[in-house]
Amino acid sequence: MFAVSERRVCRVIGQPRSTQRYEARAVTDAERRLVGRMHDLVRRHPRYGYRRIWALLRAEGWRVNRKRIHRLWKQEKLRVPRKQHKKRSLGSSENGVARRRADGRDDVWCWDFIHDSDIRGRPLKWLSIVDEFTRECLALEVGRSITSLDVIDVLAELFTVRGLPRHIRSDNGPEFIADRIRAYLGKARVGTLYIERGAPWENGYAESFHGRVRDELLNVEEFLDLTDAKALGAGWRNEYNHRRPHSSLGYQAPAAFAAGLDRGCAGATPLRLAPLASAPCPRHTKEHQPTLIATGT
Repeated sequence: MFAVSERRVCRVIGQPRSTQRYEARAVTDAERRLVGRMHDLVRRHPRYGYRRIWALLRAEGWRVNRKRIHRLWKQEKLRVPRKQHKKRSLGSSENGVARRRADGRDDVWCWDFIHDSDIRGRPLKWLSIVDEFTRECLALEVGRSITSLDVIDVLAELFTVRGLPRHIRSDNGPEFIADRIRAYLGKARVGTLYIERGAPWENGYAESFHGRVRDELLNVEEFLDLTDAKALGAGWRNEYNHRRPHSSLGYQAPAAFAAGLDRGCAGATPLRLAPLASAPCPRHTKEHQPTLIATGT
């Protein structure tokens, strides 16, 4: 075994000998006080970077250069937080069910979330998608959480099997206004109808459907776990679409009503929502909310 000098090794790997022989120095009380003061200034001025913090320290009489402050800034993992951009409300009363009605099958779908839990208290988040004209439940998905990517997966499968709707109505929930969702729907040329913020009655079909889900499924069944919830949810959706009479469809099941549309002999025209008064109305008072008469029980 041959001995190789430190000088030769450093020259071969391109490392300065001063770095090789450097020994870390113990943190002094003065540096602790400096770092503490840096943290105080950062908390007071969260939008300041290390250069401004250095300038403030110099103004206070600390004899430090900018490179030292930069080193301590990195060592303490300090950073300027990313700017938060205020989001504009996307909703409008013009997109509500009373003013923008579904004219036929796959003209307007509505979607929303409803929350529940299993017998151990673990969260269950349900996503429903309903055709407003035929009242068919197109999807009833459940998970511990459902992100915008999960929503896109559900939409992609529906678009493949059923085709594209002209519009989808929803509230301003973060999953629905996410950039990914809007970009995906824009690419598919599906219009979005975002209702007025704080006005759930403008998405009346989704609200009514979730009332049925809550009353006939979530309040009746105890879910052992996520797998159990998926199985029971799929069974209830099948029952709802193919067997449950819907009052606004002349007490036909939604699937039977949709089949009648294909034959051109549907036995009932879905009831509509009561029109809004012509005068402008306040946003959040019950006496000005439109009466839901369309969805049935």
